Amino acid sequence: MSIHISAKKGEIAKVVLQPGDPLRAQYIAENFLENAKLVSKTRGIFYYTGLYKGKEITVGASGMGFPSIGIYSFELYTEYEVETIIRIGTCGAYTTDLKTFDILNVENAASESTYAKYAWEIEDEILSHQGNIFDTINATAEELALKTKAINVHSSDIFYRKDQAVPAIAAKYNCPAVEMEAFGLYANAKHLGKNAATILTVTDIIPTHENISADQRETALKPMIELALEAAWKSI
Repeated sequence: MSIHISAKKGEIAKVVLQPGDPLRAQYIAENFLENAKLVSKTRGIFYYTGLYKGKEITVGASGMGFPSIGIYSFELYTEYEVETIIRIGTCGAYTTDLKTFDILNVENAASESTYAKYAWEIEDEILSHQGNIFDTINATAEELALKTKAINVHSSDIFYRKDQAVPAIAAKYNCPAVEMEAFGLYANAKHLGKNAATILTVTDIIPTHENISADQRETALKPMIELALEAAWKSI
């Protein structure tokens, strides 16, 4: 049991899928895992552990932003001896070169955030995925005949902005999409020597305001979820 996760030692698997939304974690557990058990619900952040094709996997929420994923991923890595975290989430596209429903395997995350600097004295403003799970995701996508794009993303502390222009850091590092957690996850994994990856589904095209409706999201996110589960299964 950690400060923010009430699971007992041994109730969290070595590989964790981490969506932002607790209800998405619940949906994955109930629809994709066998014998899923709710092992933590502290602060309404659900963690479930169950079997996928006979192997134990945990799925649990990160919440939104670096402070939240920073807490949960750190406690998973350190208190529960988790080796691999795969963040699965949604993102907005800065460019029409990306389309809604595109699946992105995040190679690097760039950010203006001070999270890595003040938490771990990591000065870099762009951080890579950690370990070999990124390559496992790419190989798994090929086996599933699922088209994915390996790209950089802008990990931002900010959802609403006065200036609607593409932020300078996104242009600097060729980041065609924006989300809010990958940089924090990668920073923790880098500091701790753990594995971390991020798979995203594009749900919004910012310049055109095109988006996936709430009714479409369950169907839209299913390929990403299946890819993450298959890659997690291969990594165990």
